Amino acid sequence: MLHTSSFLYQLHCRFGSLTLPPHSSCMSYNTTAGSWSCKQLQSRLGSLRSCRSEFRVMCRQVLDSIKTCHVQEVDKNGDSDKSLFTIKYLFNAGAKVLLVSNWGRPHDPMLLSVESLADRLSSLLQVKVVPANDGSGLMQSKMNKWENVDILLLDNLTMFREEVANCSKFSEKLSSGATIFVNDAFSLSHKILASTVGVTRFCHASVAGFNFEEELLQLKNISKTTRQPYVAIIGGSNFLEKANALHLLASKCDGLYFFGKLAFQVMNALGLSVPGCFVEQDAVGEALKLIQHAHCRKIPIYFPNDFWCINNSKQDPLEIFPSGSILTGWTPIDLGPVSLKELSSLLSICKKILLIGSIKFDSVKDTVGASKLALMLQGISMTGCDVTVVGNAACKAVAGTSCSVSQYKMFNNASVVWEFLKGRILPGVAALDRAYPHDLDWNIAFTDPSQPLIIDIGSGNGLFLLKMARRCQNYNFLGLEINKKLVRHCLNNVVQSNIKNGYFISTNATSTFRPIVSSYPGDPVLVTVQCPNPDFNREEHRWRMVQRTLIEAIIDLLITNGKFMTLQVFLQSDIEAVATRMKEQFIMYAKGRLLVDGDENMGWLEENPFGIRSDWEQHVIDRGAPMFRIMLRKVR
Repeated sequence: MLHTSSFLYQLHCRFGSLTLPPHSSCMSYNTTAGSWSCKQLQSRLGSLRSCRSEFRVMCRQVLDSIKTCHVQEVDKNGDSDKSLFTIKYLFNAGAKVLLVSNWGRPHDPMLLSVESLADRLSSLLQVKVVPANDGSGLMQSKMNKWENVDILLLDNLTMFREEVANCSKFSEKLSSGATIFVNDAFSLSHKILASTVGVTRFCHASVAGFNFEEELLQLKNISKTTRQPYVAIIGGSNFLEKANALHLLASKCDGLYFFGKLAFQVMNALGLSVPGCFVEQDAVGEALKLIQHAHCRKIPIYFPNDFWCINNSKQDPLEIFPSGSILTGWTPIDLGPVSLKELSSLLSICKKILLIGSIKFDSVKDTVGASKLALMLQGISMTGCDVTVVGNAACKAVAGTSCSVSQYKMFNNASVVWEFLKGRILPGVAALDRAYPHDLDWNIAFTDPSQPLIIDIGSGNGLFLLKMARRCQNYNFLGLEINKKLVRHCLNNVVQSNIKNGYFISTNATSTFRPIVSSYPGDPVLVTVQCPNPDFNREEHRWRMVQRTLIEAIIDLLITNGKFMTLQVFLQSDIEAVATRMKEQFIMYAKGRLLVDGDENMGWLEENPFGIRSDWEQHVIDRGAPMFRIMLRKVR
């Protein structure tokens, strides 16, 4: 994941032999993802300057930076918006450009119309941008208007449900006629969208825009420890949700400074008195684990020593309280003077700083502490300290006190960074990086790729699938598992056991099931979903795997051509609520194409219908706990 050089090189190899597209084909440019750099387009586009109509580009943008008519073309330091630069680059290189984007929120009365945004872009780019604004006729409008314009802006993708669902048909329509897709919207990399992930399946090559490439490199820099001391200043809330990311930061940094609600979880774990309204349920255990981890690494964990507080029932002036002695009825709203002084002293010796999360307390619009912290970072950055700022609130605070933001590395969308720090694959990056293979050589994977295929999602150590492969030689078995170490172990077992009908792929099945399985030359006839996440019992992971996009892909790809009597989906979990939710999700999103196999009134299956148990399943049964199983059958 996130190996920039690898995906640039891969696409370079593929594009090196790419012939020029026919007159009717297009280049799809999406500014949120890409598996190649725009710089590498120059050799191809250069020869097309005189024949623009023969080369078209679909360009995916996130137009956050131009969502109002008050946005400037350059920042205070004179640097132009890199996403706009990507569009200019493609246009000047001779390509027709289709802009695909989203802006604002649905039902927002201040939301710009596609016509207004096209006018604003025309002014910024100094090139005529034509809107395609016919709503339901989006795709037809695209094809009609693109013939006569150089830059076409499609309607706001926020308006289309198919975008969020990563609908395959919608993705195909978006990319219709396109040969190359360019993604420059890095802030959407953590999402699985039709315009950032789905379209890459229908384009010959996928390319990273200038903005995407730069932000990707900046993101990777967060985990580097070449400059020390390295301190992370962490604000916001939801300690449990961010626990994995906090552990990673504790492994990389030389100190962690918490403020906001996160600070109170650390204080609470240490036994200090904390206002009850700031304590997050069930966060104590994770906070203690983090403290222990930091202790083992011999790095300090800091939190504020004093706060400005407000009386909840009176209009009394603000008062300062030590962090462990806040009186009942008083609520912290800002960092106290001692905390700010100590924070300034700590940061003054740092060579690298990460500021992530909101630097304000709940319900407080502006705080003195936030402004003073922003001024500290401004002064420190001018001494050569590497400063990264993450989150919309933090970026606004820093930008409000700085004459130039170019001295910082800034990420307005904190969700992308948190997902990266949690160690999760970013779907928008994976779609470009080709971290999962869309076109597998099935002849290498299986001796006979024409045999019917059984897919095990969340295959773990692979023992269940390998046992099935030995027993059923007339079927091929494919395991999809996100843990790369487990997959390497499984593939070694395949080789050592000389199994010819079993194979494993390290991938996020939610985003890759459709492209992987759709390329299989035979017929997929059975899918098993068996507790795919090793942390499945944790609340934040329970529903992450079984999502609508995965369910729809499974239903679409299970064949119904009459060769096989049963086309099935097998679900099981040791948590009844999880099994129930999976069953309900599959039936709901299948829209009448899935039924419970057998008598629905009989409830859960008492035994595994395959007669083979996974290690996890056997462990649950050995400890005397029940398994909740169900088989669903596809209706012809």
